[in-house]
Amino acid sequence: MEKPSETNNCVSTEEELVGGSVNGAPNHDSNGNVESAEADDQNDALARGLSSLLSTVISEYDSKAEDTLRSQHHLSSALDRLTGELDKLLEDAPLPFIMQYAAKISTVRKRVSSLNSVLKSIQRRVDNMDRMLSLSMSHEKAAPECSEHHSYGKGLPRK
Repeated sequence: MEKPSETNNCVSTEEELVGGSVNGAPNHDSNGNVESAEADDQNDALARGLSSLLSTVISEYDSKAEDTLRSQHHLSSALDRLTGELDKLLEDAPLPFIMQYAAKISTVRKRVSSLNSVLKSIQRRVDNMDRMLSLSMSHEKAAPECSEHHSYGKGLPRK
């Protein structure tokens, strides 16, 4: 009897976890090789599980990054407005303590601008990773017959 086990939103049966057959031994063809259809099914299930997990994490990250970007833009515009008001104030009364605060606010503004640049760079990198992952998944779906010719894990040098 198969018993489904559920872990991280991926459902597997004992048969999939054990390796193919009900008695726990993998099925072999006439040459003694594990049947490639079962291996492909297991690889596809693993790929779908990883893709699902990664897409969830990436979408959560994208959402938080977009919220942060909006917040940074709001902060940047507020600092620009404040800097403009301080410039007007400095024209009217150039007192030394006002100059100190204006310099501090100017320094904060430069830091926020720098952080905005870093955040935009990170967002571009995440978008590129997401795009590459999507292309990879669509490529795997478009060419399932190519996976029959690949031998995963065989012939790789050991470290």
